[in-house]
Amino acid sequence: MENVNRYDSIILGIDPGTNIMGYGVLGCTKKSFELITTGVVHLGKLENHAQKLKKIFERCLYLIDTYHPDELAIEAPFFGKNVQSMLKLGRAQGTAMAAALYRDMPIFEYAPKKVKQSITGSGNASKEQVASMLQTLCKFEEVPSYLDATDGLAVAVCHFFQRGQTPTLGKSKTKKSSGWAAFIKDNPDRIG
Repeated sequence: MENVNRYDSIILGIDPGTNIMGYGVLGCTKKSFELITTGVVHLGKLENHAQKLKKIFERCLYLIDTYHPDELAIEAPFFGKNVQSMLKLGRAQGTAMAAALYRDMPIFEYAPKKVKQSITGSGNASKEQVASMLQTLCKFEEVPSYLDATDGLAVAVCHFFQRGQTPTLGKSKTKKSSGWAAFIKDNPDRIG
């Protein structure tokens, strides 16, 4: 594992799912980021939904305890026609959020269209377009075989671009100020 202490902050991005959960971990400085890791958690072979939720909770705690992220960025469930699927996806998201809350991490939630727009400029981009743009932004050689991994990474990158937002849940570890005074303080090189 890389030395995660060299970053100003670390973001864990999660794309919740009931068959595959994608995740990405970003190391961040004030003005840039780099990929620490990305991957998926396979849940399809587990017998029932409760076991899947348990595995999501355990794996999220593992990621938090391994990489020590400062914030969780998570994709909000999309509203589809299948109510049962939406309910299960909401439970998966809630379980990942519970793991972050258990470790006192602030949580930031982003709609799927917001994530896609933040990465590609289009809220209607395909998973492949998002993965391709992330490959350029994060400088990795091969796109993972499961695009759920790049979807989790996309949420983390989206959060990096949206910094300064108020957490959906949890407590913020740093007090963020906004306005011109904060901009000038954070960007002295842009004032001339």
